[in-house]
Amino acid sequence: MYHAVTIPDNQSIFQKKKVNVLDIVTFNDGDSLLSDKFQKDIVFLDIEMPGFDGIYVGNELKKQNESAIIFIVTSHLEYLDAAMRFHVFRYLSKPIDKQRLFQNLDDALELYYSINQKIAVETKSGVTSVLTCDIVYVEAKGRKVIVHTATADFDSTQTLQFWIEHLPQATFFPSHRSYIVNMAMVTSFDHELIYLCDGQFTAYLTRRKFTEFKRAYLMFMESKR
Repeated sequence: MYHAVTIPDNQSIFQKKKVNVLDIVTFNDGDSLLSDKFQKDIVFLDIEMPGFDGIYVGNELKKQNESAIIFIVTSHLEYLDAAMRFHVFRYLSKPIDKQRLFQNLDDALELYYSINQKIAVETKSGVTSVLTCDIVYVEAKGRKVIVHTATADFDSTQTLQFWIEHLPQATFFPSHRSYIVNMAMVTSFDHELIYLCDGQFTAYLTRRKFTEFKRAYLMFMESKR
């Protein structure tokens, strides 16, 4: 993971979170950051920098890596609308409140792992490793448990309960006794059905879970803003 400004006590933060594989790099200007060839996962950007400003750099980083988690750090709140257009993760005002910074970094790490976490899908023919973010939904169909991704389906030998326990709870919701859906894939929903990937897939939503699902989905969407 890379960032563009120094985080106070950064090593102790990541040690507490048991993040061991970590690269932290500081850039003095936006030009240098964009010229760096390595992928940036979590980035702290100031608005006012030599060369390109933080809004331009943030937009370019999102083009390079749509999953980049970007913090905007500035004392100029008038840039908030521009930052939100490229889905900035958080907007931090100067002077930085240390407690708020650490709380937001906790949220960023949770999102990072939900995006980048891999899980082993066991089938009768072998084991396939997939990114959890690529899973659209998991379905129990008769005696089978099917893991649906946008490109392939896997007949998992693991139980639906296994998937409930091992998929990131911040992203996946058990909408029905036979379904677990990835909220990042949800296009729309009503009291009975959840439409995923622009309607390519549908999953059942138990009526008694409608309010709970709606609340979880709105919270998830808010965390993505």
